[in-house]
Amino acid sequence: MKLNALFAGRPPELMAFDLDGTLADSAPDLAWAIDQMLLKQGLQQAGLENVREWVGNGSAMLVQRALGHARQCPPDLISKDKLKADLESFKAYYAQRTCRLTQLYPGVREGLACLAELGKPMVVITNKPREFAEQVISSLEIAHYFCLLLGGECLPSRKPDPAPLLYAANKFSCAPIMSLMVGDSKNDILAAKAAGFKSAALSYGYNHGESIALSGPDLLMDSLLELC
Repeated sequence: MKLNALFAGRPPELMAFDLDGTLADSAPDLAWAIDQMLLKQGLQQAGLENVREWVGNGSAMLVQRALGHARQCPPDLISKDKLKADLESFKAYYAQRTCRLTQLYPGVREGLACLAELGKPMVVITNKPREFAEQVISSLEIAHYFCLLLGGECLPSRKPDPAPLLYAANKFSCAPIMSLMVGDSKNDILAAKAAGFKSAALSYGYNHGESIALSGPDLLMDSLLELC
């Protein structure tokens, strides 16, 4: 079992999982909502492949990147008032079909079932708004595996800041050095390193077009089943 190899033959005390790009491929529904937001303003649609590269830093950044692309300007030039209004528009569209096309990646359901047999706390730590993350894990019927879900707005800081990981470790009285962060992006790996967690990265998912291997995870996998 590769999981035990990360912890000197022992199981981890805590397992944390990213959501979008790690457990679930949510980009199709996110892309639909982004495109509806843009079309409402007479702007060109972004399309699925662009959205796949923009996901990972929370909804506000996703919308900011989409607006910058559509208006052919750097995302940071989008005004705060404009961003706030369009973010609400995006959320309204996304709420209409949060999980219509979203699906689990191959091996995720089986992998979670296997890891749950260890009897250790399993949590979701995502930069996605909690309300949408809850809908996704509920619709995909995996919510029962997790004893905590931290969305991007649940704490003052989000990944790549280590705060959410350290919060989870403290809540369940787990040593960070004996805890694992499973993700698909640089944000997950940076957060794990800063928190003192071990990290396992999945080769698929969303990482802004960059190989996740470049972030130096402790373990690189093609499937969650590789932890079993």
